[in-house]
Amino acid sequence: MAALGRAASCQAGAAQWRAACSGLLQTAAVRGRCRWVLCSTLQRRKTAHFQLPKCCGGLIQANGAVTQQTRSFYNTNKHLSAKDSLQPSEEKVGAFTRIIEAMGFTGPLKYSRWKIKVAALRMYTCCVEKTDYEEFFNRCHMPDTLNSWFLVAQLHVWMCLVRMKQEGRTGKYMCRYIVHCMWEDVEQRGKVMGINSAVLREDMRTMVENFYAALFGYDEGILSDDHVLAAALWRNLFNKNCEDPRHLELLVEYVRKQVQHLDALSGEDLLLTGEVNWRPLVESDARSILKPLSPVYNDEGL
Repeated sequence: MAALGRAASCQAGAAQWRAACSGLLQTAAVRGRCRWVLCSTLQRRKTAHFQLPKCCGGLIQANGAVTQQTRSFYNTNKHLSAKDSLQPSEEKVGAFTRIIEAMGFTGPLKYSRWKIKVAALRMYTCCVEKTDYEEFFNRCHMPDTLNSWFLVAQLHVWMCLVRMKQEGRTGKYMCRYIVHCMWEDVEQRGKVMGINSAVLREDMRTMVENFYAALFGYDEGILSDDHVLAAALWRNLFNKNCEDPRHLELLVEYVRKQVQHLDALSGEDLLLTGEVNWRPLVESDARSILKPLSPVYNDEGL
């Protein structure tokens, strides 16, 4: 009897051992199968022959149909400017140049400073002399005052600043001198008009504040849609006093086509000559792209 009991217990232990071993084998088989599935999936992913199962594909197609109905993707063709290749956002300079500029001095530039200053003066002169201010005043119903002249001039100066800041450190240096020439001109015009020095000083302080506020507004508008640009023009150029929306539409179109025209100009020519020709305020085909003329640079006698 004792022998029979030991035999029965051995059979029960063997049955339990077989069950445990079969469970381990199944688990190992499942793990090995999962490993095989992952390896094969990665291999198919690398060879670009990865396909989802039909059930997953059906779910994705069903969800994609709903998503496609409720969401639209915006795609547009990018209009390349004069620089067809991508330019680095920051110009690489040496440690010595960074130390000099951190101390408030100007480091070595691409061209000599006096050439850049002459080009900046020419560019500001183009903003003043090649712009038909009377047409702006008549079409936009602006009063013929020094402040109105300054508002139109600062719009063209801002467009030049936008273009020249794309030319690295040399362009930024030219931008500073363009703004310097503008304030010198405003002060001289105020003195010629006989404005009191104290009143002129106060007016120029207000103009400086409005100028830098306008720069932020115009930058936001040129990077956004026409609604934001129209709001910036309404605040800064019209002083929130424009009852005809066609005037805003005309100015938005004018700014867009002028910025596109400036982008087509060569940066080297702008740094050396500063010559800018403005497109007219009203054109029959404002969306046409004009081929800019290459200026001839001559520094004799400068």
